[in-house]
Amino acid sequence: MFKPSASRHEKKAFLKKLVSLVIFLGMPLGVARVARGDESMPEYQVKALFLLNFTKYVSWPGGAFPGTNTPVVIGVYGEDKFGGALKKVVEGKTVSGRQIIIQTIDRSGGAEKCQILFISDSEKKHLGEILDKLKALPVLTVGESDQFMEQGGMVNFVKKEGSVRLEINMDAARQAKLQISSRLLTVADKVKGK
Repeated sequence: MFKPSASRHEKKAFLKKLVSLVIFLGMPLGVARVARGDESMPEYQVKALFLLNFTKYVSWPGGAFPGTNTPVVIGVYGEDKFGGALKKVVEGKTVSGRQIIIQTIDRSGGAEKCQILFISDSEKKHLGEILDKLKALPVLTVGESDQFMEQGGMVNFVKKEGSVRLEINMDAARQAKLQISSRLLTVADKVKGK
């Protein structure tokens, strides 16, 4: 698991990240194979699990849901690289009594009706325009592009050392009146606007 030459600090940092990830994903330790090189989960399966868990660690303002039975909508804007993993992960799941559904979103509209909007890196040329339309709405914007947070996105997936990591823009979340749990902030590599 560790190289014999790994320092105590390196081991401790690795274990802290692993424990945070396991707690965040709510998975038993034996299932958390994300951190193991030879048995790692595919990138978009990990991202799908994160999207599901965002529904538990983000609070939306009252007006974000038109009714008490309104589902939580996770939209996918742009190229869908999940290959069915996202639908499989949310199938049959609920949060606070609300069903979770997946919708494909395009330029014709619908993004404003989502609670979470994943914006694929295929849309990086239009990212500023997409985020500008949503910045005051209670939609958690999640991306995977280099300049995502700088353009006003809220949660960005980045790959570091073969793992999917998070960057969080609290300023953008506050502007949309979203509250992000400290448990989610704990697993982020970078938090802007604490």
